Amino acid sequence: MTPIAAVVKSLRNYDSSHEIRMWCDKAFEAQAREIITAIDPDVRVDIILAGKFRRYYGIPLFRQLLRFSDIVLPNIIDAFKILAGFVQSFVKMIAWRPDVVFCKGGFVCLPAGIAAFLLRIPVVLHDSDAHPGLTNRVLSRVASYIATGASLDNYQYPVEKASYVGIPISSDFRMFSKPEADDFKKKLGFDTRAPLVVVTGGGLGAKPINDTVVDVAGKLTKDINMILITGTNQYAEIKEKLATIPAKKVKIFDFVSKGMVEMLGAADVVVARAGATTLLELAALGKPTVLIPNPNLTGGHQLKNAEYYEKNDACVMVSEEAMLASSTVFFDAVRSLAMDAKHQERLSLNIHRLAMPHAADDVARLLYKAAHQDMRRKEAA
Repeated sequence: MTPIAAVVKSLRNYDSSHEIRMWCDKAFEAQAREIITAIDPDVRVDIILAGKFRRYYGIPLFRQLLRFSDIVLPNIIDAFKILAGFVQSFVKMIAWRPDVVFCKGGFVCLPAGIAAFLLRIPVVLHDSDAHPGLTNRVLSRVASYIATGASLDNYQYPVEKASYVGIPISSDFRMFSKPEADDFKKKLGFDTRAPLVVVTGGGLGAKPINDTVVDVAGKLTKDINMILITGTNQYAEIKEKLATIPAKKVKIFDFVSKGMVEMLGAADVVVARAGATTLLELAALGKPTVLIPNPNLTGGHQLKNAEYYEKNDACVMVSEEAMLASSTVFFDAVRSLAMDAKHQERLSLNIHRLAMPHAADDVARLLYKAAHQDMRRKEAA
């Protein structure tokens, strides 16, 4: 959602009169409304049905076919959701008739992108991950322009319509001075003399990370302060399990939107998954980071993202498998980085070199270009 918010902000900077709508599925509705309306309350958020094709990295196909209840049956159900979402999208676009459709990747984009193509509405696609997902591979065939989050040698997109722009992030994400970071810490209620670690598993949370933090929180918070963003599913459970640790040492949130920049800005170390958007936000902030990539996502794209940053000495990487085998692996990685200012400084400089601060403006320009080309085509016809 945050890349879309950044593009919306750039579009408004060009021309505040645009009518902009955002479509998402039900699972992300609350987050979408909170994030997008904070940027622009005039953006209308609509819900469409969508489904995904479940495939799990590292699990042989024949084993996946044997898992009827959690893979095969949900895939059958979601196929009907995709069809229903296509009909919804088609009807909505006939009624609204947008000048251009921006598809930010993910399974929700598939029905909307196909509907736009059939109605001859230009599609601009953005692919954040170094490993293209199924939806992006399908929509790349019909897109007018494709913007990528990683360099073009990671993709097989047609070079005549693909360009490497990075990932759109808000201009609020920037490197903060130590006095600014200390001020953020004070506002959050933390002692500025102790390192602050912010742990986040993404918008919906990450159970393996949450459970590991519970295991080590007592030891970790002896000389380190911590913020844990659990996601909505485990919030009540984790809050209860960590209730004995003083609030001045640990603060727990289910989801953060408005204050996320300041919260990450306050951190001495961030622990996160290796989603492409998260990585570019942390790069813009120049934050020393411990990455725990999700190993089960299609194509292993988080593993590839994390390996790229590790290769550039821009993070500490911890495998989920090793962490689940022993929470000490997590504890040692986080504590050693939090207590080592020189290591933090080196990682901060290296990760910041990977930032792409103009991505939102570049995507906005592609949207304008596609829309104007389509207008000229219609006038010529």
